[in-house]
Amino acid sequence: MPNLYTLPAVDDGAFENFCGGNLGGEHEACIDVAAIPGAVEAFELRDSKPEGVGEKLRVTAAEVDDFVLGWAKKRGLAL
Repeated sequence: MPNLYTLPAVDDGAFENFCGGNLGGEHEACIDVAAIPGAVEAFELRDSKPEGVGEKLRVTAAEVDDFVLGWAKKRGLAL
């Protein structure tokens, strides 16, 4: 897989929003996710809170899967 940070920018309209936490307050805890153009199974995650706008992380699907499964296990959540 190429360096994910050298791949094209993700269009703002491509992001899906996954929210929770503050339930709609001005500092809603949200993570936006979008597929990276030109990559197979690679994604960009971004912070949508006002103080975190512009912060982005690029990861492979395997990395996201590993994180989600580990996080769910640590927190005792069922998938």
